[in-house]
Amino acid sequence: MAKGAVKLADVAKAAGVSQGTASNAFSRPEVVRDEVRERVLATAKELGYTGPDPKGRLLRAGKVNAIGVATAEPLSYFFEDPFARVVMEGITELCDAHGAGISLVSAANDEKLAWNIQSALVDGFILFCVEGGPRLVELTRERQLPFVALELGINDPSISAIGVDNLEGARQAARHLADLGHRRYGVLAMPFFDDRSGPVPFAEVPTAIYSDSRSRVAGYFEVLKERGIDTDSVPIYETKGEERTAREAVDYLLSLPEPPTAILSMSDRLALAAIERLQERGLRVPQDVSVIGFDGIPEAAFCDPALTTMAQPIAEIGRQAVKAILEDDGQVHRVTLPVELVVRASTAPPRE
Repeated sequence: MAKGAVKLADVAKAAGVSQGTASNAFSRPEVVRDEVRERVLATAKELGYTGPDPKGRLLRAGKVNAIGVATAEPLSYFFEDPFARVVMEGITELCDAHGAGISLVSAANDEKLAWNIQSALVDGFILFCVEGGPRLVELTRERQLPFVALELGINDPSISAIGVDNLEGARQAARHLADLGHRRYGVLAMPFFDDRSGPVPFAEVPTAIYSDSRSRVAGYFEVLKERGIDTDSVPIYETKGEERTAREAVDYLLSLPEPPTAILSMSDRLALAAIERLQERGLRVPQDVSVIGFDGIPEAAFCDPALTTMAQPIAEIGRQAVKAILEDDGQVHRVTLPVELVVRASTAPPRE
């Protein structure tokens, strides 16, 4: 008999037992007499049969007890991005508590991403919609499994999502800098659109596909207008959410006729890169330029100077996401969590 073609029925016949007894020898050995179990296992080994396919058993049961965590970013995103790492801590904590597994899903291109999502053996998906969010949602919907989006940035009320109050968080960030007395600002933005970076006129912001970025600009500018700042003159630089374009943004801001004395950064990762670049350019933080971030990643507390930020309950976002999948009731649930201003050493009043 060809190796790989052996079925459980073949083992049962060769061992002289029923197929049910042969199945129990693998999956419920305690109900099979020792001598019978040993004969079935010895026969299976002789025929080259390695045991029932666990995928088939799980699919017949209707659950695989695993959650897919998906992103359109490369797989390295889960390990290199500080925000993603802390979210994963929350996800793994609750999965461990429920005995559930985790399958990381990503791909270098759209075709492979589609295949990976379609073939993932999971009960539902948690989506990191950083870039490529609309496509990620589209592919996941095709699986007709429960899913919840994190950092969605897409204002679609038909999608379950967990996030924070971006508008209020941005208001608090701008209010903190305004209370310190700053009048000249620059914005380091997360993506408004996919795969681009550079200065962005405010008129383009309302058309952005990512609502998180839109909301943060709206919150910043609402407070600045209240404080008498001409927001038309506040430069906005769209980054790709990583260090290289953050450094380019700082160079752009410093090239302006009136460089900002305060930088509103939409993420801690951008803010940390900005501080490093400012220092390379011979400027002191916060004496020359104040910088405020948004996220509350662990690294923010240990940089020099320590970063003032709007802290999200990052691990709790991960825990809430797992709960949404494990307790799915077929309804759309949108959870908004609060953010907290954490004042550290990267912000101060502007120089006289």
